[in-house]
Amino acid sequence: MTEWFQGTMGNGVGWFVATLILILMIALPLMLSVAMIIYADRKIWAAMALRRGPNVVGPFGLLQSFADGLKVFLKETIIPSAANRGLFLLAPIITFTVALIAWAVIPFGPKMVLANINVGLLYILAVSSLGVYGVIIAGWASNSKYPFYSALRAAAQMVSYEVSIGFVLIPVVMWANTFNLSGIVLAQQSHVWLINGFGFNPLFLPLAVIFLISSMAETARAPFDLTEAESELVAGFQTEYSSMSFALFWLGEYGNVLLMCALNATLFWGGWLPPIDWAPLYAIPGIFWLLAKVMLFFFIFSWVKATVPRFRYDQLMRLGWKIFLPISLIWVVLISGYLMVFRYGALS
Repeated sequence: MTEWFQGTMGNGVGWFVATLILILMIALPLMLSVAMIIYADRKIWAAMALRRGPNVVGPFGLLQSFADGLKVFLKETIIPSAANRGLFLLAPIITFTVALIAWAVIPFGPKMVLANINVGLLYILAVSSLGVYGVIIAGWASNSKYPFYSALRAAAQMVSYEVSIGFVLIPVVMWANTFNLSGIVLAQQSHVWLINGFGFNPLFLPLAVIFLISSMAETARAPFDLTEAESELVAGFQTEYSSMSFALFWLGEYGNVLLMCALNATLFWGGWLPPIDWAPLYAIPGIFWLLAKVMLFFFIFSWVKATVPRFRYDQLMRLGWKIFLPISLIWVVLISGYLMVFRYGALS
């Protein structure tokens, strides 16, 4: 598509128009998906608690998220008198923007990626690390001790689990021999006999589990939602926010949840590849396989939130630093040793 626009409009303008169209093709469905997964989230919680969930607005309650969005849009934006006005308004914009730009390198199928860069995985790590700035700025700019306390908790939590995630990804990169996400997906083809996906390999299964749990902690989902403890922090760093500024935090949070679901599918479970390397399954477009896996992981996220009680903060930090970090370090040594012996013949 880019070549066609460049041939029609010239290199500069054609590239800009084509890139803008591709961005909108990702961003607009993503926003619609966020609205629908909020509905799905509430329905899953309700089903597990033997309740109905949203069922009034629209058929089966499908328009409930849009009604909530309209309600938030019509509310007044209240800025505390002692808050830092500029930073107070900037924080939700940072959170929402970071949740969107990470999708630029997620491959939806063969050659279906906005930016097929060689360092896609490093880009994801860098962008996801920026999310903590929105949280800290929101807590500090509110000029209230409770949002600030929540922001410190969130920052410590996100940084702690990013360390584990970083070490978990090292074996994936070593095995695939690339940082390119499309290359990582292709490296999972027929990984275990005819099965596509690193997660089916006993060497990688513990890493896949650690990555899944760490992605829940990274997005502050239950049981790791220590930033929103009802007894002392209420809504946490977003307590002082209202109207669309609050909605941007909400959209950013669910955008990050979808991103982590996509990363779980892409890095360990074959991405756009079908579960089995069997020719007839490739007749189904890869984007449908990826979306099916994303929905499965989102169901797991909701399932955990509906059933697992919240961790204490000391338990949260101990899990990250004393359990996940040592295990991920040990697995880096194990998989690098395995590759040296069986792939590169270090003992021969």
